[in-house]
Amino acid sequence: MKVGFIGLGTQGKYLAVNLAQAGHDLMVYDLRREPLDELAASGAKIAPSAATVGSHGEVVEICVLDDAQVEDVVAGPDGVLSGAAPGTIIAVHSTVDPATIARLAAIAAAREVELIDAPVSGSESGAKNKTMSYMVGASARAFATCRPLFETSGPNITHTGGLGTGIRAKLAHQLIICVNILAASEGMRLGVESGLSPEILQKVVHDGAAQSRIADRWFAMNMNPNARRVFYKDLQLCLKFAHDLKLSVPGAALAQQLLDAIVP
Repeated sequence: MKVGFIGLGTQGKYLAVNLAQAGHDLMVYDLRREPLDELAASGAKIAPSAATVGSHGEVVEICVLDDAQVEDVVAGPDGVLSGAAPGTIIAVHSTVDPATIARLAAIAAAREVELIDAPVSGSESGAKNKTMSYMVGASARAFATCRPLFETSGPNITHTGGLGTGIRAKLAHQLIICVNILAASEGMRLGVESGLSPEILQKVVHDGAAQSRIADRWFAMNMNPNARRVFYKDLQLCLKFAHDLKLSVPGAALAQQLLDAIVP
């Protein structure tokens, strides 16, 4: 398949590499030269702009940092939509405001392009090891088209429903992760400071009702230096979305306030 990929950060770079290794006709774009050179070595074509990627891909995948970057690469003056042909699918992997997805999808639809939300979970290691999870809000047609592409990076591809359901699932997912980090940080610190060995404490938590992936890896975790910034941004989105729904999420607010102290 002719595929475009924009955003070659710590996660996106490996998602793109997996597409190239699977044999797809891949064109990539990023503002930095280093990941472009790495993708070229994997067989990808290098584009001078997002618009060029849009003109190449039957599907264009986007994995940039935030709402502003997504809006720019999709609908900016030299964005994907300025080059995309009718029938193109744009898959947004970034964690952004659901309102951003809805707004850009409407702009894309006016040009007969389908924009879908397909946020991911798994971070850099998941992309490298092809264990990523995808939450996809899309039409049945778009989901069927994109699924083989997503499967190059992981087996867990969930069709969450129509447009916007993928990003709503991702925000709920991120809230649970961050509050889980808060709980693990406090519980593990309590146990170790009381004299328990980390190994014994981790076994007790794993074998009991408090078991979680976060707790299982707590003493070995060394998160990417950008993790705090990403979690803070994601929690800000969670809090805004909860406010829009008139829901109280005090645990998420506390986790955001304490991120510097609790993220290992």
